[in-house]
Amino acid sequence: MKLHIKKDDLVLVLAGDAKGQEGKVLSIDKIKNRAVVEGVNMVSKHTRPDAKNPQGGIIKKESSIHVSNLMLVDAGTGKPTRVGRKRDEKSDKLVRYSKKTGEVIK
Repeated sequence: MKLHIKKDDLVLVLAGDAKGQEGKVLSIDKIKNRAVVEGVNMVSKHTRPDAKNPQGGIIKKESSIHVSNLMLVDAGTGKPTRVGRKRDEKSDKLVRYSKKTGEVIK
């Protein structure tokens, strides 16, 4: 299934504790329809001491958010926008475009 967001997109969180926050998409799980957004939905994870982290303890890391709670932020205007798909006239490929401005997204 195609998703309206991709890795490295700038998104706005629409629901949950992180509502209103913006961040860059770090990774996407297409099977579970979830995305990890930089600096959003932080959770505390307890870790055991190991070679990488000899002290161990509690670390903060991003947790995933369902993609239905994310909205793409238009690069031109900086405002959230819905995403559509259309055929590109030049290359005849399916491209994403901003429904607000009509411009093609990368």
